[in-house]
Amino acid sequence: MILPVYTYNHAVLKQRTEQIADMTDDLRSLIEDMFETMYKANGIGLAANQVGKGLSLTVIDVADRDEAEDPGQLVLINPVIDAFSDDEEEFEEGCLSLPDYRDTVIRPSAIQVRFHDADMKEHVMEVDGLLARVMQHEIDHLNGIYFFERLSPIRRTLGSGKLKKIARGQFDAEYPTFSATE
Repeated sequence: MILPVYTYNHAVLKQRTEQIADMTDDLRSLIEDMFETMYKANGIGLAANQVGKGLSLTVIDVADRDEAEDPGQLVLINPVIDAFSDDEEEFEEGCLSLPDYRDTVIRPSAIQVRFHDADMKEHVMEVDGLLARVMQHEIDHLNGIYFFERLSPIRRTLGSGKLKKIARGQFDAEYPTFSATE
């Protein structure tokens, strides 16, 4: 089932998400729906709070964007970044919760992340490149942080007009959305 994606300024996007203790049928269903929603929106990552669920859960699939990094579908439950590289890189990011808004963000180029998968098995992964960037972006969501909050003050000021348009629901999205005013 395609879920509506909550957009900028909705309260659920600024709240820290809650840890997940056990896998349930409802949670498995949510994971399936999140992948379906992410693919429909042509995304490569989606956090649970972006679909209105305050749970520490994100789904990721970068296979179509970077064949060198193809771990397939990833489910990250209760993810924590344990280490960041000193090297950083710039990359243009977008967000399903911020339609029509993209900007260049500087992030560490590699991370070590600890998480549970859909079977609640713990993993520790060291990743770099696009996968590291997507994981950082989605884990930021789980902590109530938008990618534009990682921009320099001048870049944030330049993007404020786009944010106001998104807050008013003035954007083009080919997937269902749920704005702060709804």
